[in-house]
Amino acid sequence: MSEVGTADPAEPGLRERKRIATRRAILLAALQLVSEKGLESTTVDEISRLADVSPRTFFNYFPSKEDALAGEAPQMPSDAAVERFIAARGPLIADLGHLFDATVDDVAHDVEMIAARKEVFQRYPHITALRMEHFRHFEADLLEVVERRLTAEHPEQPEDDRSRRARLAVFVCIATMRHAWMTFAASGEPAERIVDRMHESFAELTDLLATSAPPPR
Repeated sequence: MSEVGTADPAEPGLRERKRIATRRAILLAALQLVSEKGLESTTVDEISRLADVSPRTFFNYFPSKEDALAGEAPQMPSDAAVERFIAARGPLIADLGHLFDATVDDVAHDVEMIAARKEVFQRYPHITALRMEHFRHFEADLLEVVERRLTAEHPEQPEDDRSRRARLAVFVCIATMRHAWMTFAASGEPAERIVDRMHESFAELTDLLATSAPPPR
């Protein structure tokens, strides 16, 4: 596995583990209450009580109950991982796949969370739309990083060409990430990790591109 974009090796400290646990408690509480009572009948105060946090703490994590239901989009990795990706000169799509490893957190491996969220999304399509809006912000950040990589790698190319190629690469990789998430969610295997599914999806993409390439003339 390439070093590009891999997560920092240090284990999260106590404060970070507590933050992750608090966020998970809020997410599960929101999903549970909305599943039981419906969206309109669920309040932030009730979510906070079930998650054993104060409403103030809730709002430190999410601006609304709808945002808690939608969850967060993947987060861009550390500055160090981004700089390694920009400096790398391997195949762009493969390097992007490695960079995506660092965007996956513990909640992404949570089968219970995924199942509960899927039910809520089916009942409330506007929550799905909100989650997609969160993803668009991630997509914009990723596009900026890929454009920086292509500028460093191909400074001789026109800016419009680099931007067009960067956008295509990001679209392809986002679709591959979605493929990994769908197959992970469908498997229902709690021991499985989404990052392993991502490796498989990007490997399948590489094989597909290779087998679909036109024969040399």
